[in-house]
Amino acid sequence: SWSVFEDRIVYQLVVFLQPPPGYSFRLELYECTSDIRVVLECTCSRTGDMFCFLHSSDNNQTSHVLSTLCTGSYLDVEEIACWVQNLVQSAWERLPQWHDWQLQLLPSSHSCRLLLTGPCQVQLCAVLIFAVQQGSP
Repeated sequence: SWSVFEDRIVYQLVVFLQPPPGYSFRLELYECTSDIRVVLECTCSRTGDMFCFLHSSDNNQTSHVLSTLCTGSYLDVEEIACWVQNLVQSAWERLPQWHDWQLQLLPSSHSCRLLLTGPCQVQLCAVLIFAVQQGSP
């Protein structure tokens, strides 16, 4: 959605997170809060509760991503917001528009808030809100 706030245009964008291959998200509801657990899954035919060697938890790339975005076995929205802010910051100078627009990361622990100031001091604020679709693989 978008709106006008003071002298800037504000865009709110929902970013749906997908689990890495071999994992799924499980919503755990409590009385006052909820958590999203990251669960290792095996899509191969198997016997009993044995995981196949292809989907062992030793996958370095996946475990690095999970250790970056999770606290224990749960998604951590503050870690996700920090990771996305760092990713946007490092990618910004590779974009051709960076000469004409100034990027400022705004403080936020549960979303990624970007302020873009362009020619004639036009300001756009983008708020990336992270979500998990219920029933996602």
